[in-house]
This record gives sequence, C-alpha cells and structure tokens, in this order.
Amino acid sequence: MLDLTFVREHLALVEQKLRQRGMDPSELLKDFATVDAQRRQAISSAETLQALRNQLTDQVAARKKRGEDASELMQQTKEMRDHIQNLEKAAKEYDARMREVLVGIPNVPSDTVPVGSSSEDNVEVRRWGTPPQFSFTPKPHWELGEQLGVLDLERAAKVSGARFAVYWDMGARLERALANFMLDLHTREHGYTEVLPPYMVNSDSMYGTGQLPKFAADLFRVPFNEKELWLIPTAEVPVTNLYRDEVLPGERLPISLTAYTPSFRSEAGSYGKDVRGIIRQHQFQKVELVKFSRPDDSYEQLEKLTHDAEEVLQKLGLHYRAMALCTGDMGFSSAKTYDLEVWLPGQQLFREISSCSNFESFQARRANIRFRAPDKKRSEFVHTLNGSGLAVGRTWVAIVENYQQADGSVLIPAALRPYMGTDRLVAKKF
Repeated sequence: MLDLTFVREHLALVEQKLRQRGMDPSELLKDFATVDAQRRQAISSAETLQALRNQLTDQVAARKKRGEDASELMQQTKEMRDHIQNLEKAAKEYDARMREVLVGIPNVPSDTVPVGSSSEDNVEVRRWGTPPQFSFTPKPHWELGEQLGVLDLERAAKVSGARFAVYWDMGARLERALANFMLDLHTREHGYTEVLPPYMVNSDSMYGTGQLPKFAADLFRVPFNEKELWLIPTAEVPVTNLYRDEVLPGERLPISLTAYTPSFRSEAGSYGKDVRGIIRQHQFQKVELVKFSRPDDSYEQLEKLTHDAEEVLQKLGLHYRAMALCTGDMGFSSAKTYDLEVWLPGQQLFREISSCSNFESFQARRANIRFRAPDKKRSEFVHTLNGSGLAVGRTWVAIVENYQQADGSVLIPAALRPYMGTDRLVAKKF
C-alpha cells in the first residue's frame, strides 16, 4: 500500500505512474483529492471547535464558582460537543474511504522500469548459454513424460480434475532432487536460512502481501468453522508475514529466507492457455527466496536475489534470458521485476521460470513490518523482496526437454546426479 502523505503530495506523479501501467487514474483514485480535502477540513474544524469548547468550559466553571447562571454556556458546550462528535465521525468515514482507495492502488514503478503496455515491451537484460542442438525434432515434455512413464496427467485428472499432475518413480525423484538441489545451493552457498511455513494462511496474511482483496478470485479459499483460511499461492505469503507487526533490529538486515512449498492457484482467467503439460497447474512446487532489506540497500539486494536464482539455471546448464518487465506487465505490488525465462526446445519458446521483485515498502506498510536503525529513535518500514529460486515443476520441464536424447531417454545434468543416483531417465511403465 502506498503512503497517504506520499499520494497526497505527489498526486500528479501517482497519476502518471498509473497511466504508465496502462491504468485509468480517475478510476483508481476516484475522488481522492476531494475526500482528502473533506477529511482534513473535518479534522481541522473539530480541533478548532474543541479549542473553543475548552474555553467555554473554563467560563462555565468560573461562573459556577461565582454563583452565576451558566446554563446558556452549558447549552453551547453541549451543542459544540455534538458538532465535534459529528465531525469526528465524518473524519473516520473519510478515513475509511481513503483507505479503500489506497488499498486498490498498485505500487509505483521504479524510474528504472521500462515504460510499456505489455510483455512485448519487456527488455532483455542478458542471456546465458546456448540452445541445445538436436539431430532429431525435439518433443514437448508431455509426450516425453508419457513415453518414459514418469508423468501421468490422465490419472491426475481422474483423481483431482484438470491442471493437476502425477509423477511416477524417477519423475517424482527428479522433482524431489531439484528441490533439494536448490535448497542446498541457496542455504550453503547463497546465505539463505531455510524455513518450512504453513501451507494455509489467514486473510491478514493474504492482505499483507497484496493478494487480498484484489485477487481473491485467483485463490483457493478454505472455510474452517468460523474462520477463513487460504491455500498459499506462493511461499512468499507465509514467509513475508512471519514478521508482520514486528520491528526488526536494523543490524539484522538484510534477512534472507528460502522455503520449499506447494503453491495453489485457481488460474482464474487462464481458460484455454497452456492446456497441455504441466506449465500452468492448480498445484505446483516452488523454492522461494524472500528478503527483508533496508531501503537504501534493496535494489542491490534485488540484483543479488536475481543472480542467486540465475545460478540454479547455470549449474543445470539451461539456456535462459533475464527480462526487465515493463510498467504494463508488472505485478500489482512490485516496484521492479526481473523475469528469468528458460528455453524449452520441445515447444520452441522461452518460458518464465522465476520472477524476482522489489516491492520497496508496499508490502511492509500493509503488513506493518518495520526496522529500527541503531542510530535512530524512530522505526521505518523495511523493503521486501522475493523471487522463485526456482519453480520446480517448470525446471523439471526444462530438464526433460533440453536433455532429451534420440533414443527417448533423458540425461540428468551432472549437478543433479548425486541427488538422483542415476545419469538418465529411461522408459518404464506403471
């Protein structure tokens, strides 16, 4: 959430940034300026009247002390009290309307974000590796997975419905090996602390990271007696909210955490997209990277987090490109985002495998996560960052498609072989 004072004092800038996102400022900001003026007027009038009432109250006490009639003044103070209460009530109503507006405003893109309207305007920052060359026509992962007997979409549909998957034998082991490999890399070499958070969270947690109220349709809600819980769409939600309503010691920052969890998404609005294979699932596994940073260090931390995610791809020998998302393609809470897109030869395209973002203080303000520097008395909001390190299912897809062989087997990258206990996947039916 944006700061009220910032929006008030930089209204023209906020309107400009919303237009850069491809949004209509008048629709989002509504009557912000008018309501803000009415709110401040109500508060100012209430304070002025209260000062006058205090003076009259003193006069009432003085008259009573002298034995004089103070009934007229007492009536005036009563009327003033009623008027003050009405003004205070109005100010609270204006506050609620202002908060409703603020909650619906996305984050302001950093000035370093390229301006554009869609993914077509994203900017390639760098590219690593080269696409593999084949002496045959490479197959997509859904064909390879079925032929190898490691991926079963038909039985998953029987058990749960569309957009679910069952992994068999070495396919399941490959998923587990990838997760362990990623966690070991991030904890042993990149300095992250591993966390195992809950997979269901309350509404306050979803609000804190920006999923609620705007994106409720994309989530799985779980009614639980009198409570309402939500299946996490990413580990970002529970891990970021671990420090909700806390003040962190400044000397502890940056804090770097990693978590391996399932992610649950309804994929609302994605009907007809990526219907084959396991690219777009209702449930998938992901290793997440989350950072809590000082404001003056957060963009350096974004670069580090992004490179940490990239190193997974490099060690697996997967060709990829890093893209700076444009203003029109960024997420609601993000101030700047890099997408890592891996090459999938079976589909002849690049596909997002990680999204690394700096939210600045947007999430921290919603979740009330602060820090106090040793040399300062007042606390301030941290900057939060997160990124996939990586999406495990899509990495599984990338391994299978990039390392497929002419005989139908799939080689295992050298970095994964200690986790797999074999150097290739071969056909086996269940």
